[in-house]
Amino acid sequence: MMEFDLTKVSGIDTSIVLSEKMTVGEGDDAEEILVYKVPVDDTADKADSVDFVDEGPRAFLVLRKNTLEVRTDRKLLNLLREKYESVMESRYFGRGGIEIVNSGQLTDEEICDLVRLSYDMSRE
Repeated sequence: MMEFDLTKVSGIDTSIVLSEKMTVGEGDDAEEILVYKVPVDDTADKADSVDFVDEGPRAFLVLRKNTLEVRTDRKLLNLLREKYESVMESRYFGRGGIEIVNSGQLTDEEICDLVRLSYDMSRE
């Protein structure tokens, strides 16, 4: 599993972050991933709505063997994919995120910024 120290990212309340190990795929394609989730605060306002569905905590960071995945918006996804070979559409978040190969193309600071953005987007 890729190493990443979430405590080095400013603006994230690590005391409320939940983590869950999961296995995705089957047989020889099975892979262990670590999913970081954050509770969502907006349920109190929407709980009385007939359309309300409590989705529970939302994922904002996924660690795989050689990659990490974060939630992002479409414009940033396209920009980063054009700029870096090591950035692709996320397997976990789909079009709502990016997967970054641990190749050194992005600096630690850039990765921390992307994790913080994903955290903020997941809280909204």
